[in-house]
Amino acid sequence: MKKDREEEAQLIKYPSDASPDEGVVEDLPLIDEKAVEQLTEGLLSHYLPDLQRSKSALQELTQNQVVLLETLEQEISKFKECNSILEIDALFSEAKHYHSKLVNIRNEMMMLHEKTTKLKKRALKLQQKRQKEELEREQQREKELEREKQLTAKPARRI
Repeated sequence: MKKDREEEAQLIKYPSDASPDEGVVEDLPLIDEKAVEQLTEGLLSHYLPDLQRSKSALQELTQNQVVLLETLEQEISKFKECNSILEIDALFSEAKHYHSKLVNIRNEMMMLHEKTTKLKKRALKLQQKRQKEELEREQQREKELEREKQLTAKPARRI
């Protein structure tokens, strides 16, 4: 036996190509099946309750995570709705801005229309006045020509 231990020590110090499992089966003592079963039951009875509690705690945590995820998704959808409401508000304010611009343009166009109508009336009156003045001048010239004709000496007619 001493020799075997020395060989083992040699193998540990200087590993060779030998397999680490080599000779293990021969080194193991015969194990009683009943003892293995009792040890297994003892081990299970010692650790199983803790494992079951851990399992139930993990299940509860998983359920809580699912609830938390659902709540989080609802909150995200609320934020998205808020963003869309803000976008709608922005669109309405933009529409209001453009509506006021449109009203200003319409008022300006109405004012320009009134001014052009007044200018057209004034231009028509001025044109009528000029035509009247020209007609009066023409009549004045005709009168002057007629007068000059009458004032010019006429040769007497012999009868």
